[in-house]
Amino acid sequence: MLFFLVQTVIISLSGVMAPGPITAATVGAGARNPHAGAFIAVGHGIVEFPLMALIYYGLGKYLGLDMVRAPLFTLGGLFLLFMGFDMLRSAATAGFRGGGDTRTPLAAGILLSMGNVYFLIWWATVGASLITKAVGFGLAGAMAFALVHWSCDFVWFYFLSAVSYKSGTIIGSRFQKSMFALCGMFLLWFGGMFLLDAGRIWFF
Repeated sequence: MLFFLVQTVIISLSGVMAPGPITAATVGAGARNPHAGAFIAVGHGIVEFPLMALIYYGLGKYLGLDMVRAPLFTLGGLFLLFMGFDMLRSAATAGFRGGGDTRTPLAAGILLSMGNVYFLIWWATVGASLITKAVGFGLAGAMAFALVHWSCDFVWFYFLSAVSYKSGTIIGSRFQKSMFALCGMFLLWFGGMFLLDAGRIWFF
């Protein structure tokens, strides 16, 4: 079981460290709040833990169906566009300030996870295979897998937001404005790709 959990850490980190919408949102939110990554990870977990339970009970195969993927791609793309435009607008006025609203990162973690079909497909394939292995160790093994996997998310997102915030305090508001603009453009790009994929499913 120890070897399996080490394997879980390596595979989980390879997934969570890959650039994506949540990464961009974490870096952007971290420029305002060093703890944003923790709240994004909690929001991510609110979606992820029930999803792991559903896959544990055999429902993961439905995540690959077009009738599920198409609306999620559409909603996810629209939400990413909204976040991207909002971040670009904020780039014009961004300046260093401590604290920040912790509710927005939490909501972002939930909505970006729900709307990210690639995240769902990962769980329907790679994640499902890991859960299948975890089942061999019983319910305790499955619970240990879930906690270890989410801990990787938590540590990485928290690290990203802390580094982003620290960089802003050292380099200043110009860095924050650049970071907001860059993350906003990334979110717009991801949103456009999500909607393009949704169009291919809806119309082709």
